[in-house]
Amino acid sequence: MAPYGEFDVATGYRQSLALLGRADRPTAIFAASDMQAMGVYEAARSIDVSIPDDVSVVGYDDLQVTRWAGPPLTTVRQPLTEMAEEATRLVLRLRDEPQLKSTRLELATSLIVRGSTGAPRVTRGA
Repeated sequence: MAPYGEFDVATGYRQSLALLGRADRPTAIFAASDMQAMGVYEAARSIDVSIPDDVSVVGYDDLQVTRWAGPPLTTVRQPLTEMAEEATRLVLRLRDEPQLKSTRLELATSLIVRGSTGAPRVTRGA
């Protein structure tokens, strides 16, 4: 996907049409959000590109609805509860330590593998 745009279905659709229409079409697309990935699904459907046989698709967010996509979307799940807890701790710490400049915190994500990813059906250049 291009490095700009909204995290919505329309952006995913528009940008995926450009990618999927290339002579050197990618075998995988990692969308910046699950909603963009739904746009990838629609673009692929509209030009008869099969997911995951022709192109694998991965989203980001693990929205509930993606389990019901056809095929179910592989996605990255963020630890939302832990993110909220850590944000609350940081706000309270900033209240108590106003001189605190910045805090960096990394939380683990999880890859949720579903049916939208797999080996490409055709090997290129063979």
